[in-house]
Amino acid sequence: MHLLILESLVFLECRTVMDKNYSIEIDERGVVWLTINRPEKRNAFDDELIAGLCDEIIALDDNKQVRVIVLGGEGKTFSSGADLNWMKSMADYDEAENLKDSKKLAELMYLLYHVRMPTIAKINGDAFGGAIGLIACCDISISVIEAQFSFSEVKLGIIPAVISPYVIDAIGSRQAKRVFLTGEKFSAFDAYRMGLIHDCVSDGDLDSAVEKNIKRLLAGGPVAQTEIKKLVHSFSGIDASVTEETAKIIARLRISNEGQEGIGAFLEKRIPEWNSSDL
Repeated sequence: MHLLILESLVFLECRTVMDKNYSIEIDERGVVWLTINRPEKRNAFDDELIAGLCDEIIALDDNKQVRVIVLGGEGKTFSSGADLNWMKSMADYDEAENLKDSKKLAELMYLLYHVRMPTIAKINGDAFGGAIGLIACCDISISVIEAQFSFSEVKLGIIPAVISPYVIDAIGSRQAKRVFLTGEKFSAFDAYRMGLIHDCVSDGDLDSAVEKNIKRLLAGGPVAQTEIKKLVHSFSGIDASVTEETAKIIARLRISNEGQEGIGAFLEKRIPEWNSSDL
């Protein structure tokens, strides 16, 4: 955990802290670039990355010099969701172990959603499954036009339970039902139309679009921005009890017959037994 490093920084120059799974770059304005750094895994997350990001967000929330957090992914993918090796281990977990695991992911979403300063999702490429939850938790989301999105959990016989409160808050229940039920891929334009992302730009314009929003945020009062977030969140109904319940749901479904078959079929690169579609 980099809490002591963050607290001791004086923002006179750009500083970078590296972890094997992510990096943190802090500039003199108090802007933090928190980047998932697993391009060889398409920035997929596992329990180690989730725990690290939780620790970092807690540390950043306590650091009064931090004004904005920009969350992104290294390389050409924002994040492909759950890591394959992590999924293998989850397939062998019992319900209690799955619940413990699910609670940590729920904690990450909750922390990111409720962190005091404004957050920006810098979507440099595709985002699938739980990665879309991270996007929905951010206050502002900006994507490249080429990015594709999918809630692919249903094809594994499970559901996007932990991320669902934040996604439904972002796009509404009607849109959520369609993309949750079908697991279809949809474009950045469709994500924009749904309200999942705020801006859709070319790859070459992504940095400038993010910087434009950073400057807008830095022009606002930091205390006022914190209070604005609290005000808006007070109407969302997303609290600790919601995250507890969604963690229980996914823990139960992962060990169900359908969940075991779906995850097993994915890992074995075969079609699950319920799928008779030719699509």
